[in-house]
Amino acid sequence: MIEVLKILDDTDYTIFNKSTYYTIPRYQRAYAWEDKEIEQLIDDIYDIGSSENYYIGSLVVYKVKNKLETYEVVDGQQRLTTLYLLLQYLISKRALKNKIGNTLSFDCRPNSNHTLSIIQKILSDSLDSKDKENIEQSVQCGIKVIRQKFERDKLEIGKFISCLRHVVLYRIDVPENTDLNRYFEIMNTRGEQLEQHDILKARLMRNLRNRYEQEFFSRIWNACSDMTGYVQMHFSTEDRKNIFGGEWNGRPSNKWKDYGDCIDNTDKSEHSVMIKEIIKPKFKVNGVDGANEDDTHVRFDSIIDFPYFLLHALRVFIKRYNISMEKNLSELLDDKKLIVDFESVLDIGMKNDKPIKDNKEDFSKKFIIHLLQTRYLFDKFIIKREYTGEDKEGEWSLKELYTSGQRSKKTAYYLNTKLNYSNEWKKTYSFRNKECLMIQSALRVSYTSPKVMHWITDLLIWFFYNKELPKLINEAEDLAAKAVKENFLDGGNYKLGVQTPHIVFNFLDYLLWKKDKNSYEDFKFEFRNSVEHWYPQNPSEGSSINTWENKDTFGNLCIISRSVNSKFSNLSPESKMKSYGKMVKNGSIKLRIMGDLIQNGSNDEWVKVKCQKHEDEMMSILRGALEDNASI
Repeated sequence: MIEVLKILDDTDYTIFNKSTYYTIPRYQRAYAWEDKEIEQLIDDIYDIGSSENYYIGSLVVYKVKNKLETYEVVDGQQRLTTLYLLLQYLISKRALKNKIGNTLSFDCRPNSNHTLSIIQKILSDSLDSKDKENIEQSVQCGIKVIRQKFERDKLEIGKFISCLRHVVLYRIDVPENTDLNRYFEIMNTRGEQLEQHDILKARLMRNLRNRYEQEFFSRIWNACSDMTGYVQMHFSTEDRKNIFGGEWNGRPSNKWKDYGDCIDNTDKSEHSVMIKEIIKPKFKVNGVDGANEDDTHVRFDSIIDFPYFLLHALRVFIKRYNISMEKNLSELLDDKKLIVDFESVLDIGMKNDKPIKDNKEDFSKKFIIHLLQTRYLFDKFIIKREYTGEDKEGEWSLKELYTSGQRSKKTAYYLNTKLNYSNEWKKTYSFRNKECLMIQSALRVSYTSPKVMHWITDLLIWFFYNKELPKLINEAEDLAAKAVKENFLDGGNYKLGVQTPHIVFNFLDYLLWKKDKNSYEDFKFEFRNSVEHWYPQNPSEGSSINTWENKDTFGNLCIISRSVNSKFSNLSPESKMKSYGKMVKNGSIKLRIMGDLIQNGSNDEWVKVKCQKHEDEMMSILRGALEDNASI
C-alpha cells in the first residue's frame, strides 16, 4: 500500500502529530547524517516554488503486528529523523502551533531515545548535568547543524514553513511476512533511475542529424560524466591520441572540424579490442587510475558531481560566448533545475544577436566541445581528493596527467600541476602548486554545499581568458578576500558568534600559513564545520566569569570539527588545553594560536586582555590582504 503524507499541513499538524509511531529497528545504522546531507535537505525545501509540491522521496515501512499504527522503518530513516529534528527546531522558535509527541524511537538505542526526549532542552541551552549523561552525539550534532544553518544563512522561518507545507512523502507499506533484513539489503545496494543529466543528454543529442556525430557526442558526454580520475582515461586509446595528442595531455581543440578522425572512426573507437585479444591471459583492462612518479597506485575523486559540473560549464559557456538573456539563471547552482537552466538558454538565449533556438545543432556542437575543454581544465587546475595505496582518507591534490612508455604500453602517471612562466626553472615555481592547492582547499571546506561553490565557475571562466598560470593563485585569493570583505569586514560587526562565515576563518588560516609555512608545515584544510566559542557561552559550573559580554566577538571564536566540539563542550580555555591540548595543536591555525596564548596565561587574562589583542592581530592580517589588492 502506498500513502501520500504531508510533512506539515495548513493547521500545523505534522506526520509526527498523529497516533502513528515510527521505530528504527536494530539492523539499521544509527543516525549518521552530517552537515552536507542536512543542509542539502534544508536548501531543497527552501527552494520550493509556491505552486508546486516537492516529493521528498519514499519511506518504506513494515506494519508491526498487534500494535496500532506502529511502523518499523525499513528505508528512509535518515531523512525521517532529520525531518523530526527540523520540526522540533521550528517548534522551539514558536513558529508552529502544535507540538509533536514521542512518535519516533530507536530500537535498542537508549542514548538516541534519551536525546530525542530532551530536544527542546538542547535547543534552549537548558540542559542540566543529568540531561547531559548518555546523550547521543550524532543526534545532538544534527540539531546543532540545523540551528546554525538557519542562523548563518539567515533563512526566513516563515518562508521555510510555507515551503514545508508543499513537501510530501510517499509511505510504502511492505507486505506481511517480508524478510526485512533481506529487503533492507536490496534497498540499499540496488536500483537506479533515470537522472536529469541523462534526459538532458538525449535532448541535446537530438539536435544532431548525423548518427556518427551523435555517437561522438555521446562518447564525450559519457567520458565527462565520470567524475573520477582524469577525463582522458575515460576515452579509448585511439580517441585519447586524436583528442589530446600523443602524450594524452594536450588541450582539446575548440573547432568541431578538428574532430573529424574521431567522428569517422566511431565504430573503431567503440570496439577497438577484439574478443580474441580479451581472452588472452595477459589482457588487461585500461582503467581510469594511474600511478604517481614513484609508481604508487592512485585514484582521484572530484569535489563535485557531474550535474553540478554541467551547471558550472553552462555558466562558463554563457560568459565565454557572450550569450545574452532576458532573465539570468538562478544564483544557486541547483541540480534539480539542470534541465530548466539549459532550456532557458536554448529558448531565450541570444548569440551574436541571433536566437540560439534557431540553430540548436550549432549549440549542441559548441557545448559538447566546450564541456570537454572545461573538464580538461577542471582536471588540471581544480583540486581533487587523491587516494594512494590503501589510504581511505585521501588528501587534497592538484596534479596533471603525464604518460610513459610507447604505443600500446603507454601508461598514465601524475605530477604536480605546473604554474610557471615560460622558461622558468622548476625550483622557482614548485611552491606555487602548494599555495594554489591550499587556497582552493580553503574555499572548498568553506562552501560545503555544491549549490554555492561559485568559486569554481569563476576560476573556470578565468582559464578561458588568461594564459599566465601563476596568476591563478591571485585569482583564487581574490575570490576568498572578496567574500570576507562583503560578508564580514564591510559589515563592521565582528560579534557575529556562530554566524561568522566559515570563509573568514579559513582565509585567515591560509594567510597565516602562507606567512609562516615552516611553522605550520603540517597544517591542512579539513571540514571543520562548527564555529565555537573559545571561552564558552555557558561556562561549566564553578566558573568565575559568567557575565562577559564579548563572548561572540571574533577573537573568541574558532572553527573546529563536530567531534572536537562535542569534547570541548562548555569547558574553559584552560580546561580545554589541559584535557585536549593535542587536538588544539592539530586544529586550525587560529585555534593553535589561541591555545598558545592560554598556555602562557589564564582564563581571566584571556577575557580581560588577550582576546582583544588576538582579535586586533587577526583583523590586521585580514585587512592587510584586502589592501594588497585594491581591486577588491
